Amino acid sequence: MKNGLLCCIILAISIGQTWGQSEKVVLWRTPEGGIQPQALLDSEETIHLIYFKGIPKAGNLFYVFRKLGDPEWSKPIQINTQDESAIAVGNIRGAQLALGQEGKIHVVWNGSASAEPQGIGGNPMLYTRSNKERTMFEPQRNLITQFGGIDGGGSVAADLQGNVYVTWHATGEAKEESGRAVYLAYSQNNGEIFASERRINPGKTGACACCGMRAFIDQDHSLYIAYRAAKNNSGRDMMILLSKDKGKNFKEFMMDHWEARVCPMSSVFLAEGKSGVFAAWETEQQVFFSLLKNLKPIAASKGDSNTKHPVLVINAKEEILLAWIVGMKWNTEGSLAWQIYDKKGQPTSERGKTEGVPIWSLITAVTYKDGHFVVIY
Repeated sequence: MKNGLLCCIILAISIGQTWGQSEKVVLWRTPEGGIQPQALLDSEETIHLIYFKGIPKAGNLFYVFRKLGDPEWSKPIQINTQDESAIAVGNIRGAQLALGQEGKIHVVWNGSASAEPQGIGGNPMLYTRSNKERTMFEPQRNLITQFGGIDGGGSVAADLQGNVYVTWHATGEAKEESGRAVYLAYSQNNGEIFASERRINPGKTGACACCGMRAFIDQDHSLYIAYRAAKNNSGRDMMILLSKDKGKNFKEFMMDHWEARVCPMSSVFLAEGKSGVFAAWETEQQVFFSLLKNLKPIAASKGDSNTKHPVLVINAKEEILLAWIVGMKWNTEGSLAWQIYDKKGQPTSERGKTEGVPIWSLITAVTYKDGHFVVIY
C-alpha cells in the first residue's frame, strides 16, 4: 500500500472519520459542523476547502487547508469581510472557489439580503481573493455593474496565467425565466480589476432562476460554463458554453433535455481526466454523467429517488468517482451516496452510502495522486 493512502487510513481511524465500503474512498465531515463544503486539490496535494456557518439566510464563509499527512485542518479564516453577508438557503446559492496565480484563492457567492455593497437589481454577486500567503481575504466586492436580478448561484474559474472568470445568470431587462441570461465578468490580472459583465449565451435559452452553475478551465485553457436553461419557461435543458479564446466568444450546446414547469434547484459539476472534460448533472431527479466530447449520458443513481447535487472526480488511473445526495428536499437533510466507475464508464463493485448530509448542504470530493478519493460532506 502506498504511503499516502496508508497515512490517510491512519488519520481516518485516529480522528474518527467514516469510511465507505472501499479502501479507495474516505469520507470526512466538514470542519466545525459547517455546510456546503467546496474543495480543490493543488499540485502539492494540499486540499483547499471553503464552507458556510451560521444562520442559513445570513451567515459566514470560512477557508481552511490540509496538507497530505496532516492530522487536522488549519485554523479557519473568515472569507467574507462583512459579517453575515453569505447565504445558504436553497443549497445552490453558496460559495464556489478557484485557485489562481500566486496561489491566491478566489471565492464568489450570492450575497445575503443585508450584504454590502448592494448594487443593481437586489442581492449582490460577491467576490474576494486571498493574499498569496492565504492568511487573509481582501474586502468583498460586488461584481454586478449592469445586469442584476440574481437568484441561483454563480461560479468562478481561474488559471495560473492570471485569468479569472466570474459568471452568473440574472434577469437583466427580462421579467421571466425565459428571458434570463448568463453573464461573465473577466479579469486578466488575477482578480485585481474586472471588466464590466456582459452577456455570453448566444441563444434564447433563458436560465433556470434558482439553479446553480459551474465554471471550469481545462488543461488547454478552454473555458466551460454549465448552466440550466429555461426555454419557454419549461425547457430545463442542461447547457454548456465553451470558449477557446479566453471568454471572447462562446459556442453553446445541450447536454441533456428536460421539460419541467418548476425549478428543480439543481447544481452541476465539471472535472477533467486524461480523456477530457466530464460533466455531472441531474435530470428528472436522476443523476447523470458523461464525457463532453462524446456525449453519452450515463444514469448513475438507479434505485434511488430524488438524487441531486452530483460531484465527479477522476484519478490518475482514469477511475471515476461520482458522489451525490439522496432524498434532500427543501429544508430537509439527505444521504451521501457514491459509486466508482472504471475508465470505460462501467460501474465497479465499489460503492457506498451514509446518512447525515445536513440541511442546505452540498458535498465535495478530491483525488490524490496515488488514486484514492476523499469525499467531504
